[in-house]
Amino acid sequence: MRDGFVARLGLAALAACAACSGGSRDRTIYCPVPPWYGDAGAAPAEPNVVPAIVDPGPQDVGYTNGIFASVTLCEPGTGNCQTLNHLLVDTGSTGVRVLESEVKLNLPAATSASGQALAECTPFVDGTAWGPVKIADVRIGGEAAAGLRIQLVGELSYAMPSACTGTPITDLQSLGANGILGVGTYLQDCGPACAQPARSVLNPGPYFSCSNPFGGCTVVAVPLAEQVANPVAAFAVDNNGVILQLPAVPEGGAFSVPGLLFFGIGTQANNGLGSASVFPLDERGYVGTAFPADGTDSYTAYLDSGSNGLYFLDEATSGIRSCSGNLKDFYCPAATTNLSARIFAIDGTSAAIDFRVADVSKLDVCAFAFDDLAGPMPGFPDDTGVPAFDWGLPFFFGRSVYVSIEKQSTPAGPGPYFAF
Repeated sequence: MRDGFVARLGLAALAACAACSGGSRDRTIYCPVPPWYGDAGAAPAEPNVVPAIVDPGPQDVGYTNGIFASVTLCEPGTGNCQTLNHLLVDTGSTGVRVLESEVKLNLPAATSASGQALAECTPFVDGTAWGPVKIADVRIGGEAAAGLRIQLVGELSYAMPSACTGTPITDLQSLGANGILGVGTYLQDCGPACAQPARSVLNPGPYFSCSNPFGGCTVVAVPLAEQVANPVAAFAVDNNGVILQLPAVPEGGAFSVPGLLFFGIGTQANNGLGSASVFPLDERGYVGTAFPADGTDSYTAYLDSGSNGLYFLDEATSGIRSCSGNLKDFYCPAATTNLSARIFAIDGTSAAIDFRVADVSKLDVCAFAFDDLAGPMPGFPDDTGVPAFDWGLPFFFGRSVYVSIEKQSTPAGPGPYFAF
């Protein structure tokens, strides 16, 4: 995961929004909507726990298999704050990103070495999130991170430059959420590569220095301490990772499913590893997956709550029929198919995984949480370095999944690792 921005943010966050591809996400809600829609429930008594919810997202978006939480932003050092709901909880990316149009605060701009305002071009599978980098005090539940670099997603401050390629995902309908809460395994969203000189081939060029609202944005180097950062690592305590806990989903799906997001691993009585198996990540940030479980073929893989499905292989390799038309990013087997795989780590730890793949075209239109939504992995097998398995949100149902942050001390040793 140290081989550049595309692997670190692009594929970790990239595949995070494989979730956002396909017609299954954007469904207008015509069925009866429960009166509690959008309510993640009362805040738990413990300061390191916040409610999360799998529901259709912000009103009328119709986001399938998106897990959301609320985040409070404050003007640094003040009590002038704003709480924003329905940020996508994403273990596959790093950093807080909020729609610029939703933020009513006067947040100071992060600046480059030359004193000009910073902006960022963040690649996802669906397109590119462009917008200014700001500084905010961030509160999530009872935890706080002061002076955090975050991204506001939108073009209100600066037009998206031609050097920032990809389809813009800069508003509610294109992003499908009010923002992204990236709580992945890394301290910053890009890392050492973005600290290299702007003209270096080692710098993937996501950060821009902007001189005016209508242009004049050019690629710039940004030191680690000034990049968009993991909010959890900036907490005073409970800062070594997260645990995402979701109940199982009934067969046929559910309109909404409540969950919990815990901060810290082994830092409080409520966040111990217990009997969870620990899977250290390799140098690229991946674990392995053998498929089928009793076969000899193995692939690179990662766990990503920001992906709304289980994305793996392609139709030719998996033997599962792909859908057509606006559902082409998903699988449509003739009947729900039971499969097995084995997740393994570089230290030999392994676990058998049983999962199902349903025909997405036949899923209940009044349900937005499914454990059997799957599709082919974007880019596999043609794009060099693309992992073959993205264990998205369906994997998280019925489990407590631990995500440890690089270099942070935990009871199982320093991160990064996944555990479940």
